[in-house]
Formats: sequence, structure tokens, C-alpha cells
Amino acid sequence: MFHTAGNKPAGEADLLRDRELAAKAEALNARFRHHSATSVMEGALRDAGHIALVSSFGAESVVLLHMAAIIDPMTPVVFVDTELLFTETLIYQQEVSERLGLRNVRIIRADDIAEKDPYGALKFSDKDACCTLRKTVPLQKALANYDGWITGRKRFQSGTRAALEFFEVEEGTGRLKINPLAHWAPEDVRAYMDENRLPRHPLVAKGYPSIGCAPCTSPVKEGEDPRAGRWRGENKEECGIHVVDGQMVRTGA
Repeated sequence: MFHTAGNKPAGEADLLRDRELAAKAEALNARFRHHSATSVMEGALRDAGHIALVSSFGAESVVLLHMAAIIDPMTPVVFVDTELLFTETLIYQQEVSERLGLRNVRIIRADDIAEKDPYGALKFSDKDACCTLRKTVPLQKALANYDGWITGRKRFQSGTRAALEFFEVEEGTGRLKINPLAHWAPEDVRAYMDENRLPRHPLVAKGYPSIGCAPCTSPVKEGEDPRAGRWRGENKEECGIHVVDGQMVRTGA
């Protein structure tokens, strides 16, 4: 984790840490401004500290997983098993990890589900609490000892990401977030997968362009937003792992 020296009060130390981290992100962005996604990822793993790739093993995840496997098969890959995922996702995770030769996949789960959701009812009564319990909190615990993490977010995904940089500061954590695919368009993702003959998630062919937990994911009709099947009919569009200016924003994971 990124630390500051001295015995400054917590608030002052956090501000100093965030300023230093912002300067580091700015320098990395200047350095890699015109580089490819692969170069950004390689540079992050080499120069940005102890970095993990967080992957949902969803519809587009195989792109970054493939890059990581080429750069270093020992790259830490963090996969959150919410225990509500599609069986297809769990099988895909195993098959992709084996096929790509990823040797450091870390499957994490919440350790207090039996206590806080013994009957599995949160997914019906409070979806935000369910996401927090099963995904957000376990992920934050898993990332506690990392200096940053790699995401699959892209500029085209929403207005809040229109100016997304390769490197950014994750608010309030002392970590960097790295977005190697920030400048990619949907056709870039498809082309990379085709050129490298990467396996598709089996649910994509069944109308699931964005894949989360089974109870909260439904097929998408032609012409709908790719994420229309996530929490359909709910006033919710994010699980909580991405925050900008204190607000949850959409994830491309």
C-alpha cells in the first residue's frame, strides 16, 4: 500500500498521500498517453507497485486476462465469487484460467454470508445491501494490500467516463485504478478477441452482453442498451465497486 512518512495527523496524512498519488497518476498518464493498452498494462505491472487485475470473467473480461497471461502469468487475478453467479460463469472462469495459463487466480468470497444473509433473501429485499455484502466488501478486503488494480472500464460506456484516463486515483483508498482499455471502442474488443481466438462467455450467445449475478441479470433485446439486463426494472445500475466524486458509476466488468 502507498504510505506517507512521519507522524502527521490522519486527515493531513491522507491529503498528502492523495496529492502524491495524484502526481504519480499524472506522471504515468503523461508517460503512456500515446501507448497501446498492452503497454499501459505492462507499465502498470512493472512501475505502479503491487497491482492486481480484478476480473468478473464476464462478457469482455478475457481481453485483459489474455494480456495479463502474456505479460506475466503470475499476475494476481482477483475474482469475486458472490455465490450467486451463473454456473456458466464459474465454468468459464476455470476454463479460461487453465487455457490462458494464469497461475495466480485468487477466488474470494464473503466470510459472513451465513450470518448476514442466512436465507439468501437480501437479493429480493435489498439489492444494494446484497451487493455490498457479497461483492464490494470482500473486494475491498482483498485489495487492502495492493497499490492499485486494473479494471476493464472504457470511455464509451457512459458520460461519466468520457474523459477516463489510463491511471486515476481511487478515492479514499490510497490506491491507483488502471484502465488499459479506456480508449477502446466495442469493435476493438471484438477484433482483439477474434484475432487471438479467445473463448466467449457462453451466455453472450444467449443474449447476455453484460453478465453479473444470476438473480439480477436478464437477456437483452436487440436495440437495448447492453446493460439493460442488469437489475432490470430497478433504480440501480452499479454494484458499488466503482465510485467517482462519491457517486457509484457503471462498471464495464
